[in-house]
Amino acid sequence: MRIVALEEHFLVPPLVHAHFDASSNPGYSPESDVVLGDLDVGRLAAMDEHGITHQVISASMPGADLLDGDAGIRFAQETNNHLGEAVRRHPSRFGGFAHLPMREPEAAADELERAVRDLGFRGVMVNGLTDGRFLDDERFAPVLARAVALDVPVYIHPNLPPKAVYDCYYQGLPGRTGSLLASGIFGWHSETAIHVFRLALAGTFEKFPGLTVIVGHMGEMLPFMLGRADDVLTSRGGHPISQTIVENVYITTSGVFHISPFLNALTTFGADRIMFSVDYPYSANAPARKFLDALPLSPLDRIKISHGNADRLLKLDISANE
Repeated sequence: MRIVALEEHFLVPPLVHAHFDASSNPGYSPESDVVLGDLDVGRLAAMDEHGITHQVISASMPGADLLDGDAGIRFAQETNNHLGEAVRRHPSRFGGFAHLPMREPEAAADELERAVRDLGFRGVMVNGLTDGRFLDDERFAPVLARAVALDVPVYIHPNLPPKAVYDCYYQGLPGRTGSLLASGIFGWHSETAIHVFRLALAGTFEKFPGLTVIVGHMGEMLPFMLGRADDVLTSRGGHPISQTIVENVYITTSGVFHISPFLNALTTFGADRIMFSVDYPYSANAPARKFLDALPLSPLDRIKISHGNADRLLKLDISANE
């Protein structure tokens, strides 16, 4: 069966190291440079070993959202060009999400259009907050409007928390446990859920009809909390928001390979809104594929989650040849 994965990461090591201390990414190691930088033989071999047909690839942290002005614009352009070359080399195996200079929203909107129209990318990935602001901030209206005009989704991926948040919530724990709690254990996922809740509560989906958002990690805890959110809002005279979120948000399985949260996601979002992903190379292809194969799904729902939803949403050309 065709298998599409769409939270799969890369970086351009010389570009990243010229601007950042890459160790600020909790998943980084010197060895990861090799894996993240490989957009050819090694990555394809890892995909083939576990029957993954197509990766939609996005830039890992740290990135252009941390750079002001021309530096951020150039970083994003170089990153997208590098990925675009790999997509041209392997059109049936790779797609791309644009990396944007989010601190310069007008330039970011133009770069998104260039990446979609000229490089053939399928949407944009935004890594968490930009300069302490969520996407509901009016500052980012040009990016959201351009995504709607281009009819491409916005994948909201976690990022490192702002320093004030880290110091309050995660400081003072032994060893690396604070940084892990702030990231993959819990912090990343709660912040991304807040990001989506803010979009819904701020009326962003109404301001930008047709805006489609993707989040990973089995919905970033949203499936578990939507019912509670509706109860709290309606008990205080407000309007429920679960329908708004379910109708505008897709979720992926990236990095969460357990049946219980999957069943929660399935009963909340439905099979038409869930897409398989690995979170490569931070998560491995082997357990992700084993999890997919073991899911208690009907044949039709298995097709939807394995590739059908991604093919439809991202308009993937399944006939593309090497």
